[in-house]
Amino acid sequence: MSYVENLKRNYFRPNSKHELEFVLDIPRWEILDKGVTVLWGPSGSGKTSVFRILLGLEDCPGLVWNFKGEDLAKLKTPDRRMGVVFQTLDLFPHMSARENILFAARARKVENAKAQARLKHLIEVLQMSSFIDRKSAILSGGEKQRVALARALMGEPRLLLLDEPFSALDQELRDESRRLVKSVIDAENIPTVLVTHDQKDVEVLATKVSEIKNGRLITD
Repeated sequence: MSYVENLKRNYFRPNSKHELEFVLDIPRWEILDKGVTVLWGPSGSGKTSVFRILLGLEDCPGLVWNFKGEDLAKLKTPDRRMGVVFQTLDLFPHMSARENILFAARARKVENAKAQARLKHLIEVLQMSSFIDRKSAILSGGEKQRVALARALMGEPRLLLLDEPFSALDQELRDESRRLVKSVIDAENIPTVLVTHDQKDVEVLATKVSEIKNGRLITD
């Protein structure tokens, strides 16, 4: 397990330093070191805020995140070594799928020979050979998602974070993508946090479910 403690932050209304809009208050949360920990709740429940705080994109001064004896909350975002797939996927449209993935390898300072071997493995696991050299701008939604997942896994992160990864796909593609993502997570044996509002994501992927509502965990 990794333990997140004092995940607390006040959010104020725009143009006001005193009028509270939302309070995030999670005294303690356990994240599995194997399988998928799902943070599940409706829009506006605080899921995205938790996601951004875990990544270090938002301040949370009292946060402690004990991961195998190391406090990740003390590290800058790159040093936390998270693999991330955002809801928007955020691929570089002018780059091919291959170039997008190798860009992540360079950013993580992965040695070239290792990066090439890792890329070959991910192309096979994620079934990307038919489109690996196409520009990402012309890829389908499902193809873009696979590229984004490969990019997140490229640096062999200590944890994978997925933010509503299936929401932009149509229903048929969602079912296929869920199965593929589950198989990859199992094969890579990487602990994963999935943020979602979709009950189907929970049913297919969850090893553990933490439900959030109004900034607080109501089940953990």
